[in-house]
Amino acid sequence: MPYETASVSYELEYGIDELHMHVDALASGARVLLHDDLIATGGTMAAIEELVTGSGAEVVGVSFLMELDFLDGRARLRSPNVFSLIRFETA
Repeated sequence: MPYETASVSYELEYGIDELHMHVDALASGARVLLHDDLIATGGTMAAIEELVTGSGAEVVGVSFLMELDFLDGRARLRSPNVFSLIRFETA
């Protein structure tokens, strides 16, 4: 059976989704780098940041393979260190 989890709900362009994380997945004070393949509106990564910081860990940076700049997803992120390998500026 799964251990106790923390969860956060967030809005997508087409509905609502929810992420879960084991409450003992990260030690308090841990420094975490988050990575995803794509940032569009930023909702998923903002929810992940909320889960990580809620566990007492610190998000030290966020990185993506691709970013859709025109959707301004990085504006929703808390981390001051956001890196994207490829950035698309127009739709």
